[in-house]
Amino acid sequence: MFYFSGGAIFLRHKPTSSWEVYEKNRFSVAAAILAAGVLLAGCSSKVAETTQYSGFLQDYSKLQKTETASGHQVLRWIAPGFKESDYRGIYISPLVFYPPAKPSARVSQETLDKIREYASTKLRAAVAERTTLLPSPAGSRVLVAKVAITAVTAENEDLQFYEVVPIGAVIATTMAASGHRTQNTTLFMEIKLIDQDTGKTVLAVVRKGYGKSVSNDSTPITIADVKKAIDDMVTDIVNFPRF
Repeated sequence: MFYFSGGAIFLRHKPTSSWEVYEKNRFSVAAAILAAGVLLAGCSSKVAETTQYSGFLQDYSKLQKTETASGHQVLRWIAPGFKESDYRGIYISPLVFYPPAKPSARVSQETLDKIREYASTKLRAAVAERTTLLPSPAGSRVLVAKVAITAVTAENEDLQFYEVVPIGAVIATTMAASGHRTQNTTLFMEIKLIDQDTGKTVLAVVRKGYGKSVSNDSTPITIADVKKAIDDMVTDIVNFPRF
C-alpha cells in the first residue's frame, strides 16, 4: 500500500522563489498521480483472477473471457461440437462449497447455509426453464451439472472519478488502508457440465458475481447482500444461447 508522509509532499518552509513554488507544485502533482495510479491498479477485476481459482474445475487452461446475455463478464469454455439438444436433460448434483466453507466473523454458518439453499433453489428453477430437469443421472444422453460456490467475500469498490484527484486520491488511500472503504460483496461460482456417457466435461464456467455494498471490511455479510449475485447468474443461465 502506498502512503504519503507530510514531509514527502509538503515543504517545511515557505517557498522563497517562483522556481521553488513550481518545484513544489510539480512534485505534489506527481505524487498525487502516482497515488492514483497505484489505487487504480488495485481496482477489482470483473472476472476471477487465476489466484482465485479453487481447483474444482481441475483444468482452467481453456477458459476465455466472454460476455453473458445480461452484459456480465465470465470465464467460459464450451467443447467443440457440443449441442444441448443431443441430451435428454440435466441432472444437477447437490451444490457444494469448494473447498468446504468455514464460518467466520463476517460470514456465519447460518448465512452459508442460506446462501447454498437459495442458490440451489434458484439454479434448479433456472435450468428447468430451458430443459428437462432429471431426478437422477441414470441412463444415456444425460448432462450432469456440478456446481460449487468457491468463495463468499467482499472487496474494495472501484474508485470513482471524483476520487482520482490529488486530495481525493490521498483520502481514498487512507480509507482503504484503515479498512473504512466501502466494499462490494462478491460470490464466486464454478460450474461444469459433464457428458454422462463419456465422462468428459463439455462446458465449464467460472463466474464472479457482485452483490450489495457494505460499509467496511468489518461489516458482516448476509444472504440479502449476495442475493443479487446469485440472481444475475440465474438470469444468464435462463438466457444462455442454445446450442
